Amino acid sequence: MALENAKRKASDVAVTEDTDALVLGVDTVVALGDRLYGKPSDAADARDTLKALSGRAHAVIGGLCLIGRTSTRTAVTTTGVEFRPLEGGLLDWYLRTGEWRERAGAYAIQGKGAALVRGIDGDYLNVVGLPLAALLELEPGLLTL
Repeated sequence: MALENAKRKASDVAVTEDTDALVLGVDTVVALGDRLYGKPSDAADARDTLKALSGRAHAVIGGLCLIGRTSTRTAVTTTGVEFRPLEGGLLDWYLRTGEWRERAGAYAIQGKGAALVRGIDGDYLNVVGLPLAALLELEPGLLTL
């Protein structure tokens, strides 16, 4: 799903840009078993998502699609994230911050959401929302632009 969403985002922009444009589409989803979590629709949805993730390990899946003049390249990156149990008011505190809005899995590891995380296995920047290592593998020349 993350890769398909990234392809759609990039394709939507690429058709409106000139032929020399390099267009990047990125999307992130959180997976707990077979269940996928995108951005919560409201605070109740965010609460349900965070309760499901509480005390458990989940996968953050980042999809990338890079469309250039002559090629389309894609990548998928997965990072394991383990949440601490969201007890003792931690869940309520985080929901009050409002940081869960517009965040896949209802949290932002680069902000106050770091307090929810026990540990990660893999690319931290993938959890933030842009797997830079995977992007640079698709297009090493980005560093010279």
